[in-house]
Amino acid sequence: MRSVRTVRTAFADHRAARRARRRLSDELAAFRTAAERSELDLMLGRHSAEETREIHAILNQQEAERRYRRPLHVG
Repeated sequence: MRSVRTVRTAFADHRAARRARRRLSDELAAFRTAAERSELDLMLGRHSAEETREIHAILNQQEAERRYRRPLHVG
């Protein structure tokens, strides 16, 4: 059975990981223009898929959110 200290440590680690992911997400959101995204893609291309998995997941989520929020053009 896990001790209370172990559970507290697990919760603290989880919160720290969430904060770190949120900071990374905020930093990646700054790459908005096509030129900035191209530069980011070049940087990411220097690393393995395993190393960039979390970054790509965040970028995909951000792109999906942008597309979802974009109003439909009726014309």
